[in-house]
Amino acid sequence: MRNFDLNLARVFVLLYETGSVTATADTLHVTQPTVSYSLAKLRRHFDDELFRRTGRGLTPTAGARRLYEPLQRALAAIDATIRQADDFDPTTMPGRFTLALSDLGEATLLPRLVAAARERAPRVSFAVRPFDVDEAESQLRRGELDAFVATPVLTSHRTVRIPLFQERYVAMVAADHPRVRGHSVTAAQLAAERHATVYGPSGHVLPRAVLAAHGLLDRVVVDATRLSTLPYVLEQTDLIAIVPEYVAEVFTASHRVRPVRLPFETEPIEVALYVRHESSRSPSQRWLVHFMAGVLGELVSPAQLPPGGREHGAG
Repeated sequence: MRNFDLNLARVFVLLYETGSVTATADTLHVTQPTVSYSLAKLRRHFDDELFRRTGRGLTPTAGARRLYEPLQRALAAIDATIRQADDFDPTTMPGRFTLALSDLGEATLLPRLVAAARERAPRVSFAVRPFDVDEAESQLRRGELDAFVATPVLTSHRTVRIPLFQERYVAMVAADHPRVRGHSVTAAQLAAERHATVYGPSGHVLPRAVLAAHGLLDRVVVDATRLSTLPYVLEQTDLIAIVPEYVAEVFTASHRVRPVRLPFETEPIEVALYVRHESSRSPSQRWLVHFMAGVLGELVSPAQLPPGGREHGAG
């Protein structure tokens, strides 16, 4: 790859990861025509179109897919060498991060992040946007988000998925529910009771899937759009809802509800952090990834965490 400009390699990697001339230009702090000019040079150098414009942005060709890994690996090694002079210090530098969280994440995870930031990073602030399972990856790619937290497994070569913790599901009922007593609910009770669920863009679909698997969808009388609505509904009714265990614990502390064990096992859900690739992150975003993974990974014991807290490319 003689006479190949390192800056062109960086443009290529960012175009591959973001699928956007605009996002690449913003990351590199250059104009869009500069990125377009660099892309033209890349195409001439490799004698390949490299990227085709589609409705979802720039889609890499087979040739671009072959080039990405070696170029990305080389840039990562170079960046690691110079990173010490490029660190972000949250105790002395201001930082504002935009996160996408479900309403559930805002109620249960955001307080932990803010509390930890007030102690460790007093100059950091957060702007929270609603999580939309269909839009979050595109928003991250375009630079509209710095990170988002989600339970659905989203597949894209343009994002990195970092597992945070796993949790199982329980049922949640009013503290004084007239029929469901004790620490568990039977299958007969679950079938006899009326249910409340959540339906919307948050991607939280497992409770409805569990009800469908047991032929209980016709027992649903409330379809809310937000999980945070459920404790208000449950504490004033005799309905029952299936929710993540940690969520039930949080709601129990602030509402007249209580968790009860389900009569069957459910697959645990894995909550994950989604971010841009390492080479596409600013110094402050690299700090954010480390911070969020550390704070939210503390929600469960270390034995339950993924080995080594590895990052996984989502795709």
